[in-house]
Amino acid sequence: MAFLSWTFHGPMTYNRTLNTKGFDMAIPDFQKIMLPLLKKAADVTDFLLRDFGELLANDFNLSEAERAEVLPSGGQTRFINRVSWAAIYLYKAGLLERVKRGHYKISHRGRKVLKEGPEEINIKFLSRYQEFIDFHKHTKKDDSNGESTVVESTPEEALESAHQALKEGLAIDIIQAIKQCSPEFFERLVIDVLVKMGYGGSRKEAGQAVGKAGDGGIDGIIKEDRLGLDIIYIQAKRWEGMVGRPQIQGFVGALAGKHAQKGIFITTSAFTKDAADYVHTIDKKIILIDGPRLADLMIEHNVGTTTIANYEVKRIDTDYFSEE
Repeated sequence: MAFLSWTFHGPMTYNRTLNTKGFDMAIPDFQKIMLPLLKKAADVTDFLLRDFGELLANDFNLSEAERAEVLPSGGQTRFINRVSWAAIYLYKAGLLERVKRGHYKISHRGRKVLKEGPEEINIKFLSRYQEFIDFHKHTKKDDSNGESTVVESTPEEALESAHQALKEGLAIDIIQAIKQCSPEFFERLVIDVLVKMGYGGSRKEAGQAVGKAGDGGIDGIIKEDRLGLDIIYIQAKRWEGMVGRPQIQGFVGALAGKHAQKGIFITTSAFTKDAADYVHTIDKKIILIDGPRLADLMIEHNVGTTTIANYEVKRIDTDYFSEE
């Protein structure tokens, strides 16, 4: 049984309009795939959907990068996901028939539709069939011109777009909460994140280092691994403005004073391009983590967040129903 699983975190304040149309327009949405898919089906006795996906990718002149682009869940490429949903919608409208697992053929209704010479087949077009309406149960909204809103995302994409919007809202809340805390709390928070990521030993061992190395631009240290084979030095700053090259150079100088080669500079704000370029020109290994990246790490490793709901999206296990 294939499924996608997402975790939503909280608490959060959230007030924005979700946009499910923010995908790479070079990859056609699943409605634009419907008519080319049906036309190809008319030329063969039956077809394997996976094979048609490659042919359609050629017809749309997709680049290798576009063919390889995957959904955020990583379970399927974006284009094949859209081809699959185009086939499902055509099947639910009776324009395609399933021959066996993964195989389709055009139906009598589908050939009749092609004889009409439609310029496009989309959800509005398929809504002429009651069985499709029963399947879709769509909730269309009319724009100011009275036209139906065009749905360009597949159901998986819509869910993932909503999940991403919630995550971005949570990240904003996290950074705002950090800025209201003390510098000492922020330093402990940074250690918590690094320990959850697998650095150091226990939280107690890592915490003992905080403040004891806090001289010369160093806010803390943490073991690179549980055995303590190497030490990583940390600077954690709650900045409002951009962190520039002078601040990074000061941190590098502090590392030199400790004869250290590795450091992490973490801020609630962002780094200038000059600062980001500078760390690539030195022999020491410096990792820069800005506010958005820190929030992502906190969400990923459940630091300062709590799970409020889990959703699983499942699809039918066709192998279970196969009697071959």
